[in-house]
Amino acid sequence: MNRNELRAALRKKRQSLEPIEQQTAKSALATIIYALPEFQQSRHIAAYLANDGEIDPADVVQEAWSLGKCCYLPVLDTQDTTNMFFVKYGPETPLVQNRYGIYEPALNKADICMPENLDLVLMPLTGFDEMGGRLGMGGGYYDRAFAFIKEKGLSKPALIGLAHECQKVTRIPVESWDIPMAGIATDTRYYQS
Repeated sequence: MNRNELRAALRKKRQSLEPIEQQTAKSALATIIYALPEFQQSRHIAAYLANDGEIDPADVVQEAWSLGKCCYLPVLDTQDTTNMFFVKYGPETPLVQNRYGIYEPALNKADICMPENLDLVLMPLTGFDEMGGRLGMGGGYYDRAFAFIKEKGLSKPALIGLAHECQKVTRIPVESWDIPMAGIATDTRYYQS
């Protein structure tokens, strides 16, 4: 199965989860994330708004706010369609739909956090394997935004992929441009990479 076929099959799997299963997964994921030193020690955390059956990090964001941490959401560049920014996100931040129909904060240059200034990035995954291989939605936004980690051999920010346990496969075909994860958190466990 190639990456596109695998992506389609795994998206279908996560979309088939019932609302109660999604809610249970959201709570279980949060408990796992709270225990991670990467979360506890981070001041600047990027997350995402769940879409398309993705596991929801909303409880993690709420906890981060309650602890005084700064949160950011990915925002697609309207000028350069291959670029993505991370914009400050708070409880009162107004949201707009991007070209994919996904909600994000309006792009305000003053609220941008450069990727290298983030401590922790919680990334949505379409699929993953136990070796840290990951499959995104195919746009390459995260790979481009965090290419500097691989190029410079850095470990910050910590990139942690989030997925439902049912999105795990035996092996994800890895490409040369794929950025390695520090780990992958699901609704049942944490996989250290």
